[in-house]
Amino acid sequence: EICRARGARQVKVAADETERASLWRARRSLSPSLARKAPNKLGEDITVPRSAIAETVRRLKAISAKRGLPIVIYGHAGDGNLHPTLLFDKRDPGQWAKVEQMAAEEFALALELGGTLSGEHGVGTLKRPYMAQALGPVSIEIQKRIKAALDPLNILNPGKVFPD
Repeated sequence: EICRARGARQVKVAADETERASLWRARRSLSPSLARKAPNKLGEDITVPRSAIAETVRRLKAISAKRGLPIVIYGHAGDGNLHPTLLFDKRDPGQWAKVEQMAAEEFALALELGGTLSGEHGVGTLKRPYMAQALGPVSIEIQKRIKAALDPLNILNPGKVFPD
C-alpha cells in the first residue's frame, strides 16, 4: 500500500514459497545478466536515507546521461542500500576514465544526501580517497590506531585501507 501510494509502478509480493524463490532467483540473476549489455561492469554499494532514494535515482540517471555510459540501479530500497552498476568496455581507455569520474560522482552524491560510501560490501581501494570526507579525521585516526594495535607489523593489507 505504501509503495503504491508513493507512485511505485509495480509491486510484487510473493504469495507463497514458490513465488518467493522465483523473485529471489530473478534478483540473483540480475548482475550476471548485465554481461549481455556490456563486457565490463563496476558494481557499487552506496546508501542514502530512504527519503532520498528517488532523488538519488534521478541524479544517477543524470550522471549516466552526462557521461554517456549506462548505470543499472538496483538494491535494497527498504534500507536505502543501492547498487548503481556502471556498464562499460575496459578495452576503451576513454570509457574507464568516465567510469572513474562517474564513481566519484556517485560517492559524492551519497555523502551529499546524508548517506554512506558502503552499505554492505566494504570500502575498497576505489573509495579510499573519499573516506576522510565520509568519516572525518577523528574516526580515521581511531581506526588507524585500532589497525596498529591489531596489526603492529602492518602485514595485513598494507596501504590498502586508509587515505594518505
